[in-house]
Amino acid sequence: MHPRAEAEREIEAARKLGAEFVALGEQPYPARLAAIDDAPPLITVRGDHGALARPMIGIVGSRNASAAGLKLAERLARELGEAGFVIVSGLARGIDAAAHRASLATGTLAALAGGQDRIYPQEHADLLESMLDHGAAISEMPMGWEPRARDFPRRNRLISGLSLGVIIVEAAKRSGSLITARFALEQGREVFAVPGSPLDPRAEGTNGLLKQGATVVTESADVLAVLQPILGRPFDYPIAEPEPAEETAFGGAPDADARARIIALLGPAPVGLDDLVRLSKASPAVVRMVLLELELAGRLDRHGGGLVSVL
Repeated sequence: MHPRAEAEREIEAARKLGAEFVALGEQPYPARLAAIDDAPPLITVRGDHGALARPMIGIVGSRNASAAGLKLAERLARELGEAGFVIVSGLARGIDAAAHRASLATGTLAALAGGQDRIYPQEHADLLESMLDHGAAISEMPMGWEPRARDFPRRNRLISGLSLGVIIVEAAKRSGSLITARFALEQGREVFAVPGSPLDPRAEGTNGLLKQGATVVTESADVLAVLQPILGRPFDYPIAEPEPAEETAFGGAPDADARARIIALLGPAPVGLDDLVRLSKASPAVVRMVLLELELAGRLDRHGGGLVSVL
């Protein structure tokens, strides 16, 4: 196909999807992304272009996240969104999706590894659509591009490049989130990490970042204190409020999927029943039954205040 005809076909496919091509140096190309050494010369953008001009903070982490990690990612994303930041992540399962969902109302941006019409994972296509009213999705890949393994590190450099800094919530020793942290350092961005139990492999990478000098984050105020001098303006420091548990219609004996979801959320860090119910989307009865099974097997530790953990 002639290059001009191919380009016209690409533009038409993007237009049908509601995406626009933006070249380096044009509006609304994000200014911070334009400043990195390997800024993509052309990106496609879907959603609210205004979100690209606002200050951004990246939140990334484990796909197989613990309940404690998911809860903290949600809290950080919500509070930093309320403080005026657009939350950037990679639309992956686990921490990424939790950060996106918690900041839908204030603005969140997804950096995609594939083309705008090749969302990965496909199960997050609806989540992406819900982001576009107040946020956006960007990609440097052509329409129709199926993401491959080597495309995800490229995507990670976009997350850090867009952001003032990147928060790593949970990351194993060999993790894509650590690649994002490395790009952030190379690009002169701030690197934040959430400490975790030395017994939890999902915290091995983040604890390693802290040993290397990353800023410790246990609440949004830790991030705002570092970014306030960079942006030169004060922030409203949000006060976290307890979240109500979500009841679901899931009932009866736990099936294999529900049991696996609940167990995956557990780790050495104590977590409450309400959070397990909300994050696993199982009923309280099912969660209690799985916890009882673990306790009878000698794998469950109960703590004060109704908190539980496993080793």
